[in-house]
Amino acid sequence: MTRYLIVDDHAVVRRGVAEIIQETVTMEATIDEASTGQEALLKSYQNDYDLILLDISMPGSNGLEVLRDIKANKPDVPVLILSMYPEDQYALRAFTMGAAGYLNKYSAPGELVSAIEQIEASGKYVSPAAALVLANAASRGRRQLSAPHEQLSNREMEVACLIAGGKAVKQIAVELSLSVKTVNTHRSRLLKKLGLVGNVELATYFLRNKLVT
Repeated sequence: MTRYLIVDDHAVVRRGVAEIIQETVTMEATIDEASTGQEALLKSYQNDYDLILLDISMPGSNGLEVLRDIKANKPDVPVLILSMYPEDQYALRAFTMGAAGYLNKYSAPGELVSAIEQIEASGKYVSPAAALVLANAASRGRRQLSAPHEQLSNREMEVACLIAGGKAVKQIAVELSLSVKTVNTHRSRLLKKLGLVGNVELATYFLRNKLVT
């Protein structure tokens, strides 16, 4: 019997993904759920899953940090990143850290089914959007160039995306379960790395590079 772990802080999303799996992939699936990164890590240590579906933006631990820890302890378990963020923002990071696939939450249910089936069959799923990201990264690698935002840490990237998307520091602190001071520290560091001054320049940079819509 195939066993899945769905990790997302929204119960509606977890239930929707579970229904898609049970109705389309296999009715005999055993499905566990986790709403935080810490809960996901605990369950992944205690159980053997055939596939973990993991969100990026969650309170406390960033999903990519959870991915890193899962792969360190259970390197053979495939992890499909299922995120609200488009492939341009996190797909390259996710694949580099060992993800088996990356899929935007706004994708059609059929694409989620295809991703699960391909991972179960071959161990990997690369969507057309993710393939373009990987191809561009390979091209930059040949030219030995790197985009400034690729130097950001996972948490800095997440904070930057939220700021560029119009979120205030206090809102980000609540959403990520961080202190306002911590968010401001991430903001200062990421602006310095990008060579930008203020939120307007940050938003302009992210829009120009198609990192936010």
